[in-house]
Amino acid sequence: QVQLVESGGGLVQAGGSLRLSCLPSGRTFSNYGMGWFRQAPGKERKFVAAISRGGTITDYADSVKGRFTISRDNAKNTLYLQMNSLKPEDPAVYYCAARTSVFYRVETTGELYPYWGQGTQVTVSA
Repeated sequence: QVQLVESGGGLVQAGGSLRLSCLPSGRTFSNYGMGWFRQAPGKERKFVAAISRGGTITDYADSVKGRFTISRDNAKNTLYLQMNSLKPEDPAVYYCAARTSVFYRVETTGELYPYWGQGTQVTVSA
C-alpha cells in the first residue's frame, strides 16, 4: 500500500500561481501512474491531470489545459501540479491519487485509483 501526502495549497489571487506537491511513501513511486483530482463544495470529484509511470505521457482536463502542468520526479519520489493563471472556478480540495500501472499509460477515471491523499485546499480570490 502507498500513502500519499499533498502540500502546497493556499490562497492566491486570480491570475496567480501555486505548485502542489504529493509525496508518496510505502512503495516504489515509479511503479505508479499518478493523477490529480479536485472537488469543490457540493460538487463531484473531477479529473484534473494524470501522468504515466515514467512521466512521458500526460493528460489534462479541458478546463486546465494550457494553465496546469503535471510532472513527477521519480528520483525525489514527488509528484507536482503547477497551476498558473488560476481562475475563480479553480478553488477546490485537490487530491493526488496513485495506481499501479504499466508504462506509457494514464488513467483519468478516479474510481480506478485505489490510493488517495487527504487533499489540500486551493482558494482563489477575485
